[in-house]
Amino acid sequence: MRWLGKVIEFVGKVGLFSLRVVVDSLRPPFEFAQFFRQLAEVGNKSLALVIVSGFALGAVMTLHTRNTLVTFGATAMIPAVQAVSFFVEIGPLVAGLLLAGRVGSGIGAVLANMRASEQIDAIESLSIDSFKFLVVPRVLACVIALPFLTLFMDFAGLLGGFLSEVLASHIAPTLYINRAFDYLQWSNFIAPTLKTAVFGFIIGSVSSYFGYTTDKGAQGVGEAATNSVVLSSLLIIVADVLLIKCIFFLFPETAI
Repeated sequence: MRWLGKVIEFVGKVGLFSLRVVVDSLRPPFEFAQFFRQLAEVGNKSLALVIVSGFALGAVMTLHTRNTLVTFGATAMIPAVQAVSFFVEIGPLVAGLLLAGRVGSGIGAVLANMRASEQIDAIESLSIDSFKFLVVPRVLACVIALPFLTLFMDFAGLLGGFLSEVLASHIAPTLYINRAFDYLQWSNFIAPTLKTAVFGFIIGSVSSYFGYTTDKGAQGVGEAATNSVVLSSLLIIVADVLLIKCIFFLFPETAI
C-alpha cells in the first residue's frame, strides 16, 4: 500500500500547487509583461500546428464520413456531421492534447532547467516572487490561449472538410455552410470551447509543477518534460469526460 500513499501525497502536492496558482493570480503585483510574453509563446507559436492539424483532420474525416454516409444515401448530412463533431468534441480535445505536447513539455523543461541552473534561486535572491513571476503567467497564458486555438482548429477543420467535399461533389460554399450550421446550437459551440480553459489550466499547472519543483539537476529536465506531457494528456482526457457530463446536465436538450 506504499504506492497508494505516494499517489495520495502526489495528488495533494499538485492540488496545493494549483490552488496557489489561483490565489496568486488574484493577488498583486500582476506580471503583465511576463504574461503577454508567455501568451505569445503559447498562442502565436502554436497557431500553425493547430491550423494544419485541424485542416488535415477535417479533410480526412470527411473522406471517411462520406464513404459511410453514401451507403445510406445521406451525403447531405456530411457538413452537419463535420461541424457538430468538430465543435463539440474533436476540436477541443485535439487542441488540448496538441498544446499539452508542444507547450507542456516546453514549460516543464524550461522551469526544470532554471531550477537546475539555480536561476530561480537567483530570482528569489533579488526579492522577486519566483512563483508569481514564472508560474502564474504561464498558467494564465495557457488558460486564455487554448479556447482561441480551439476556434482556429474548429474552423480549419471545417475548411479542410469543405475542400475535401468540393473535390468529391462540387458543393457550393453557401450550401455547405448552411448545412453545417443547421444542426449546431449555441450550447454545442460555447460550452465545449470554454471547457478548453480547464484544459489550459491543467496543462499549465501540471507542467509548471514538474518543472518548478524538480530537484534532480540536469536529469530532472528530461523527466519534467516527459512527465508534463504524459500527465497533462491523461488529465485532459479524464477532465473531458467529467466536463461532458456537466454539459449534458446544464444543456439536456441541445447538448450532443
